[in-house]
Amino acid sequence: MPGLVKIVRATAGDAVKKGQPLLVLEAMKMEHTIAAPHDGVIAEIAAEGAQVSDGAVLARFEDAA
Repeated sequence: MPGLVKIVRATAGDAVKKGQPLLVLEAMKMEHTIAAPHDGVIAEIAAEGAQVSDGAVLARFEDAA
């Protein structure tokens, strides 16, 4: 869904665990916490304050080493 990236809790290069909060997306006047779907390393993540469209990729992962 389209929305605003309100808070970013990870940066590119961070190692994250499954379920770890990555960012907060504000959409339809509600806040949605987006969590890591699996263990890995953040390759790219949306910028805080970015307006994102429906279907936008918010984060890309590399496999954990």
